[in-house]
Parts: sequence; C-alpha cells; structure tokens
Amino acid sequence: MKKIAIINGPNLNLLGQREPGIYGNTGFDDALEKLKKTFAEIELDYFQSNIEGELVGALQKFGNYHGIVLNPAAYTHTSVAIGDAIAAIKAPVVEVHISNVHAREDFRKISHVSAKAAGTICGLGLMGYQLAIEYLLKK
Repeated sequence: MKKIAIINGPNLNLLGQREPGIYGNTGFDDALEKLKKTFAEIELDYFQSNIEGELVGALQKFGNYHGIVLNPAAYTHTSVAIGDAIAAIKAPVVEVHISNVHAREDFRKISHVSAKAAGTICGLGLMGYQLAIEYLLKK
C-alpha cells in the first residue's frame, strides 16, 4: 500500500476560523476526512505543528514514504531548515499553499521550499491537497 503524508505548518490548525476570506470556512479535519475517503486505497498520514523543528522531524520521519504534501505556511518564507530537510529525504515533496502567495504581501513571494520541492500548488484552496496527492500517485 502506498503511503503519503500531509504535513501542515503553523496556524493551519485554525483553518475554518482564521481569516475565512483568505483561507475559507472549512476546518482541516473535515478536509482530511474527505481526502481519506477519496484516496481510500492509500495510507494517508497527517501531522501539524506550529513549531519549525517538529516539521523538520516530521519530514525526516516520513522521508521514505511514496510522497509528502507539505504546507509549511509562514515557514515557507523563513526556514532554510525545512528546505534542507526536503533535500535530505527520498520522498518527493509537493508544496501546497491554500492562498495565492504571489498575490499577497511581497515577503510571501520568497520561498526556501519551492526549489527543493517536486512542485508547488498555490491559490486553489483546499483542492490543492487533492491535486498534490493525485500527482504523487501518478509519479
């Protein structure tokens, strides 16, 4: 059975409550249940943390999986450590952002993750997670 991990960074535990005009009204627990039903043929693991080092640890833990869907959130723009962790593991990583980071503040246009990721999906809302999983299953 193929294994794919979803790793979410800081403040994504507040989806559905946090800035619904940008991030929508759906909490990630609901989105995860929908993904598990859609992709019932795979093992789908989930990890979320507001702490940078825990995200690095999760990347290492899931580093031998078929793939990883990563939304590093604000750490995208600041964390060399997360980018280095992606480069150090075997699993391909698809970077996902719910909002279109290129249409927001200038600092959000800088990513320490994108160059190390297999690809990046942004601005498609929670659908980005489904598209990332579909890509990883076909890769």
